[in-house]
Amino acid sequence: MAAERRDFYEVLGVPRTATAEEIQRAYRTLARRNHPDVNKEPGAEDRFKVITEAYDVLSDPKSRRKYDRFGAQWRQVPDDVEQRAGARQRAPAGAGFPGQGAGFGGRGGIGEEVDIEDLLGSIFGGRQGGAGDRFGRGPVPGADTEAEITISVEDAYHGGPRRITLPGGPAGRTREYEVTIPAGVTEGQRIRLAGQGSGGARGGPSGDLYLVVHIAPHPRYKLSGRDITVEIPMAPWEAALGATVPVETPGGTLRVDVPPGTQSGRRLRLRGRGLPNPRGAPGDLYAEIKIMVPPKLSDAERRLFEELATVSSYNPRGDR
Repeated sequence: MAAERRDFYEVLGVPRTATAEEIQRAYRTLARRNHPDVNKEPGAEDRFKVITEAYDVLSDPKSRRKYDRFGAQWRQVPDDVEQRAGARQRAPAGAGFPGQGAGFGGRGGIGEEVDIEDLLGSIFGGRQGGAGDRFGRGPVPGADTEAEITISVEDAYHGGPRRITLPGGPAGRTREYEVTIPAGVTEGQRIRLAGQGSGGARGGPSGDLYLVVHIAPHPRYKLSGRDITVEIPMAPWEAALGATVPVETPGGTLRVDVPPGTQSGRRLRLRGRGLPNPRGAPGDLYAEIKIMVPPKLSDAERRLFEELATVSSYNPRGDR
């Protein structure tokens, strides 16, 4: 259906009382969803054109006022006709206009409602159309777009410049972007690239590109927000006697003091050693103890374990 025969408020999904800000928000949401660079479904491009047309009309106070008054034929009405129609609504009964009879085009009695077709006919001599060329169409901003990127835990920790390649260029080609990853970026956070979204229409500014960050699974680190958990493998005697062990973290190697008698699964908290936070407190690092036993014992090791089993009264199962 042609844009002229659609109710523009219905197209944008806003009431006729919508503010300019509500109209703009509705347009940006719908344009982002239906822009041909983003939505490859059949009919998306046609919907985008109708959405843009509706926004073009309703975002301009002058054209919106005419659309509200004259409906689908608003483009055929020159400015002076709109002013005269408004003046007629304010005029007392019996008031006429220069060159007119009791009504526009000489039809209708004094105070009668004038049909828009007659009004246009009186101006254009029965010929409708063509008047829309007299009205300029303002610039329309481009839609914001989104894309997803996946980075490593180390990249999330340190940040820094990075070159990425994304689809969405002309004719299906890819585009390259220089992106600065902020140190401490978290899963799901969006990075804004100003002016890198879809191009505007009729000289309007381009939209923005938002990169949604995903952090790839890591064989050593587990993330929860800004907190990092890392396992510390320990020998049974280290856990029993206590030890200072090295721990690899995204920020470098740390030495952690493990107290005597530490059980497997215990988590030692290293405050502020998680992902950094440019706007607040950094996350924490949790070192989780995992007690490992030798997969194969030497003869000497076996004798020592047998001796320990003989002299120790410890029962890990208690009285169960």
